[in-house]
Amino acid sequence: MVRSILDSRRKVVSAIIQAFPGGRECAAALLGLELKKFDNHAYENAGHRPLADEQIHALEQVARTTFLPDYLCSLYGGVFVVMPEQAELDNVELYRMALDADVKEGRVDQVIAKALASGDIDEQELAEIIVAHRQHIAARHAEVGAVITLHRKQTV
Repeated sequence: MVRSILDSRRKVVSAIIQAFPGGRECAAALLGLELKKFDNHAYENAGHRPLADEQIHALEQVARTTFLPDYLCSLYGGVFVVMPEQAELDNVELYRMALDADVKEGRVDQVIAKALASGDIDEQELAEIIVAHRQHIAARHAEVGAVITLHRKQTV
């Protein structure tokens, strides 16, 4: 999966709305806002406050995205990792997570190879490498956390 680089809160909200089932109309309904009012807040039109973090979180829960925490973590040079619940885990899920981490590691290598093929790495290529790398590290961290969660010795 190739994700676009979201370098502003406004782009984050737009990406969430694009991913939201039913689009703007359904997102506005979920938040209990009229469509025009929703648009004003979502797109930060003059004189309107942006959507609150809690509103964005509610939208992302339905859309099953993590654009806002991904964006915020990238501001600090980190990565956001969703840790699975123990009830969701079994060895098949661990295998799936390992494959996902491997695929994302391969994506990092592909992006680097493509960038090096043209000579020097430009700013856009650098950003793509960093995004791919963060996705790989997040997937690997989630995989390791899941192994620990599933196989941790239970104390009484």
